[in-house]
Order: sequence, then C-alpha cells, then structure tokens
Amino acid sequence: MNIPNKITLSRICLIPIFIIILSIPFDWGEWNIGTTTLPITHFVAGIIFFVASLTDWLDGYYARKYHLITNMGKFLDPLADKLLVSAAFILLVQLELAPAWIVILIISREFAVTGLRLVAAGEGIVLAASNMGKIKTVSQIGSIALLLFHNFPFSYLGFPIDIIVLYIALVLTTWSGVEYFVKNWHVMRDSK
Repeated sequence: MNIPNKITLSRICLIPIFIIILSIPFDWGEWNIGTTTLPITHFVAGIIFFVASLTDWLDGYYARKYHLITNMGKFLDPLADKLLVSAAFILLVQLELAPAWIVILIISREFAVTGLRLVAAGEGIVLAASNMGKIKTVSQIGSIALLLFHNFPFSYLGFPIDIIVLYIALVLTTWSGVEYFVKNWHVMRDSK
C-alpha cells in the first residue's frame, strides 16, 4: 500500500474518533471567547475534522506528484471524503448547529453524484471531479469547521458567518451537482 492510500486510510480512521467525541456526552468544560461559549468537545472535534480534511489535500498531492494514483486510491479517497463530510453534517444536526433540511440537500447531492459515477464506471467511463466540485468541498469543510467552532473567530463581528458559509456551501453544492449532471447526462442515456 502506497503513502497516499495510507494517508486516506488515516482519514477514515479519524472518523470514528470524531463521531465518538461529538456523540458521547463528555464534559470537558467550555471556553468563553468573547460572545461565544465553545464546548471543548466541539473544539477538539473541530481540530480532528480539520486535520482529517487536510489529509484529503495531502493524499492527492502525493498521488499526483509521485504518480502513485491507484484504483484503491480512486475508490478510497472519495469514499473517505463522503464519510467524513456526511458524518460531520449529521452530527451538526444532532447538536442543533445546522438545519436538517440543508444537510439533507447536501447529502442527497453527494449520493446522486456518486450514483452517476457508478453508472459511468459500469460503462467504462471515468468522471473526473470538476473545479466547481473542489470549491464545493472547500465551502463544506469551511462551514463544518465554523459551525463546530461556534462561529469563532468571527463571533466578534456580530454576524453569523458560520451560517452564511453554510448557505454558500448549499448553493455551491447544488450548483456543482446540477453542473455535473448537465455535463455528464450522456451517461444516463441508454445506448439501445
């Protein structure tokens, strides 16, 4: 197993730790930072999420730079991304930090695009990620981190930047999903 795949597996291994920290009612106290009360468990989970998200960039960097792209990596990398982001968004709903309807729309888009990729793969077609898809991912990661950090460090501004970034992530997620289907609709047409 090469280094990029090991990095991807480390991301997958961080997911259960992230889930446990946010799901089990640990009482590690809170930090009062300006107008924000930040539970330490949310801060620790946010750091774990951020580190796991960085591994996505790192494994891709190594795979491209050293020409270590493998079928296992093509399978594991998007799977790890979907698992991490889906787990985070679902836990944010449980913690009442994100509206369920937004999370449902975001996760639905991810399932739809994954389904399209599976259909394409069955036809021997590889559908590459678009630049809009990459921007979408960055916006999702940013919104999750800001929500976990309870809008810190932007709480001083008095604006819910975390919620604003979540709505931006929703728009970009929807836009990239529509774009993906429009560009690749030929995959869905029967050849018979």
